[in-house]
Amino acid sequence: MNKRFHGDVSIPAGKVTVKGELIIPANANAIVIFSHGSGSSRFSKRNQKVAEHLHENNFGTLLFDLLTEEEDRDYYNRFNIDLLAKRLIDATEWLKKMPAAKDCRIGYFGASTGAASALQAAAQKAEIDAVVSRGGRPDLAMEHLENVKAPTLLIVGGLDTEVIELNKQAFKKLQCLKDLVIVQGASHLFEEPGKLDKVAELATAWFRKYLQVI
Repeated sequence: MNKRFHGDVSIPAGKVTVKGELIIPANANAIVIFSHGSGSSRFSKRNQKVAEHLHENNFGTLLFDLLTEEEDRDYYNRFNIDLLAKRLIDATEWLKKMPAAKDCRIGYFGASTGAASALQAAAQKAEIDAVVSRGGRPDLAMEHLENVKAPTLLIVGGLDTEVIELNKQAFKKLQCLKDLVIVQGASHLFEEPGKLDKVAELATAWFRKYLQVI
């Protein structure tokens, strides 16, 4: 795959700098920023797998650490949705200034608690064009959901019964174009054979419909 940009990046975020990896295929006109769940990082194997599928379909991706190593040692920070959403907004503003990302539309992919920060950030950033949540906790951003304008897809494993109910509650609050897909036979982390592939396919189709300019 020919790439317009592929490399490790440093993203200024208030008083700290966070690390990430930015990959933009040569002809991409849309980039998906990943917001990982608590205790995870830009090296998340599940998010990387979804990102690879997006690359194959001509999307750029930015996977980055929402917290520094020192911040991550404080367990509270992992669930500080206000802080995580601010980091996502900082990364979005940084990306928009990158020459390689010029004129690209931007979407968010959030996993677990990262889905809450993605939706909260999207509620505050009108230029975000699509959001996908994988096994997410959108209920943690409940007070912001009515302000989300970006088309939003919630994906939940069929065996993840508690999170299904939380997603149903959040789904009712969303006023944007939206869908809730339950992947039968999948647990919270979609570790069963073929289930993460299904997530990647669903996410790619959603981003293609609402994010990618054909």
